[in-house]
Amino acid sequence: MTEQNENVAFDPIRCEKATTLLQQGVSCYPHGFERTATVAEIRERFESIGHDPADERFALAGRLYTVRNHGKTVFADLGDETGRMQVYIRKNDLGDELFTRFVELFDRGDIIGVRGRPFRTKVGELSLWVDELQLLCKTLTDLPEKFHGLKDTEKRYRQRYLDLVMNERARETFRVRSRIISFIRSFLTERGYLEFETPTLQPIYGGANARPFTTHHHYLDQTLFLRIAPELYLKRLVVGGFERVFEVSKNFRNEDIDSSHNPEFTMVEAYEAYRDYHQMMDLTEELVLRLVETTHGSTSLVYGENTLEFAHPWRRMTMEEAVREYAGIDVLALSLEELARIAAEHRIPDCAKATHQREHLILFFEFFVESRLIQPTFIHDFPVENSPLAKRHREKEGFTERFELFINGMELANGFSELNDPRDQLERLLTQDRRRLEGDLEAQMIDHDFINALALGMPPTGGVGIGIDRLVMLLTDHASIKEVILFPQMKTARESEPAEE
Repeated sequence: MTEQNENVAFDPIRCEKATTLLQQGVSCYPHGFERTATVAEIRERFESIGHDPADERFALAGRLYTVRNHGKTVFADLGDETGRMQVYIRKNDLGDELFTRFVELFDRGDIIGVRGRPFRTKVGELSLWVDELQLLCKTLTDLPEKFHGLKDTEKRYRQRYLDLVMNERARETFRVRSRIISFIRSFLTERGYLEFETPTLQPIYGGANARPFTTHHHYLDQTLFLRIAPELYLKRLVVGGFERVFEVSKNFRNEDIDSSHNPEFTMVEAYEAYRDYHQMMDLTEELVLRLVETTHGSTSLVYGENTLEFAHPWRRMTMEEAVREYAGIDVLALSLEELARIAAEHRIPDCAKATHQREHLILFFEFFVESRLIQPTFIHDFPVENSPLAKRHREKEGFTERFELFINGMELANGFSELNDPRDQLERLLTQDRRRLEGDLEAQMIDHDFINALALGMPPTGGVGIGIDRLVMLLTDHASIKEVILFPQMKTARESEPAEE
């Protein structure tokens, strides 16, 4: 065996067993195995089989999860991606040499291939009566204790491969995630949307207010940024004549990490020409409802302690109405002095910087309302101050046609009637750029090429971005985003603190 590295956790006893197997002429890592069935296929086909073994032989392959030695017989649980099945191994069937090798040199966690016939034991458990057995991968580290599994939350996130080996719920979560993304793609393509790929490395970041990750391209001698959103590039495609576009994208934001934020996350953004924010709310509502029905077979689901109902219609409220209902404050009817007094009384952060009632409205909404929006609710008509890419409201001065979707107190989607007036867009991005230069780390840069694209003409357009990670949290009943991202970002192991439960 190769010399041990201090960062590698080889088990010395398993290493000795691997060496012994090699000395016996047994390959610990053969190149393949001809599997003829999965566990699920055998379970379905032989659901009604009795004690007598079937005439047909099958080849199964998978990981050993438990091994129960009864002398000349062994019962073991073999697991593949589709499930687990008991295998029945007898010394009389394998012969002394192979049976002894299995008992002495194979371990829980090893991956093996077996051939045999299905039957049902006297206690009624469907099993495979094994007459051939082959080692497919000798593992050099132990599995967690079989009865309690892997419970260490931080270890589950750091070693997701081990989490997936031991925890069926983790595997099912990521199966559901895969199906959710496939469903979203099908839902949009069936409606005439085309999927595109836009740059991940960008010379100018934009599309959201967020602090970017910065890198340097040596050949170009140029600073580049990991995208915080694909929005400005997808809108360029609408300018170019593609009237329905979307992208499932990895986005990167250099922000705090908590139960609903990870610096690398996945979104779907969709844009459709000749639509506005009302129709994008309709599209979002239909998409999420269909996903709930597909994953849960119902229009409702249980998330944490709440039962959420997704049947049409969902509630739609302006931000002003929401603050008035949940906080009892008519923000736009009060003076700045009165609003400052309320803010100080409730210790609402950042209100001292507010210079307009609309800025208080945003902060009051975040403080009083967001966490109380349990059932699916669209909040719409946002102040222009925090919506630099949304079209001005057609009726309400100082507001934009923007919406956000909240479910169980969590924002899941953000959409606009997209701003397509190039002069207005230039002025708003100039304001953002001034804030950036004054030290606002989340303010957007000015993208002159994007302004040039708008000057060429973008039709009236509706757009929406939906957070896929949070959507998966909702549909799989997880409270932490780390549970639905395969490899979440974490501190290096020596510096880390316990992860969220």
